[in-house]
Amino acid sequence: MSMATLLIPNSFTTKLPGPRYSHRRFTCSSATTQSRSAKEHLLALIADQDRGLRTQSDPLKRAAIVEAIDAMAAVGAGSVTTGESLSATWRLLWTTEKEQLFIIEKAPLFGTRAGDVLQVIDVRNGTLNNVITFPPDGVFFVRSSIEVASPQRVNFRFTSAVLRGKNWEIPLPPFGQGWFDTVYLDDDLRVVKDIRGDYLVVDRASYNWKE
Repeated sequence: MSMATLLIPNSFTTKLPGPRYSHRRFTCSSATTQSRSAKEHLLALIADQDRGLRTQSDPLKRAAIVEAIDAMAAVGAGSVTTGESLSATWRLLWTTEKEQLFIIEKAPLFGTRAGDVLQVIDVRNGTLNNVITFPPDGVFFVRSSIEVASPQRVNFRFTSAVLRGKNWEIPLPPFGQGWFDTVYLDDDLRVVKDIRGDYLVVDRASYNWKE
């Protein structure tokens, strides 16, 4: 993702222009450094937050993380994040989404634990699966259709949901629609804000989830 910025001179003279390419290289390098620094700061803030569970009771930490997310959004401003690079299996690192955090937190009450929490996106086929795994055999996933609405926004509509065990499956009705903005995207990290004001930080999983 290019983070280069045009440099506009303050005034024009009749002299031959200076070595513009050196300015452009400096600006691109500065943008890359800024992006790396903002990314490292965000990842450091969420590293010990248990995917967001600990943040729920720490408003100061939440504010610091949201501020770091806003910094990432500033780095990603103007970029296109709804192309094929959005298609991947994305693994949850941190979120403010209460429903997901509730399931993660309460899973032990049902004799299990939450494994990877995933978003599986296929832009070309217009699909999104939200997935919570319960090792070794359990999974809850919600199927959605998606449509690219703008360079950073995707609209979605839930179409069905399934709770599945080793030898059983319970279908559940779909329950909503909305949109999300991918405000930052690179080869291994994605940062999201959604219609409800929730935040999501995910990394690119090392595997592709399939139903």
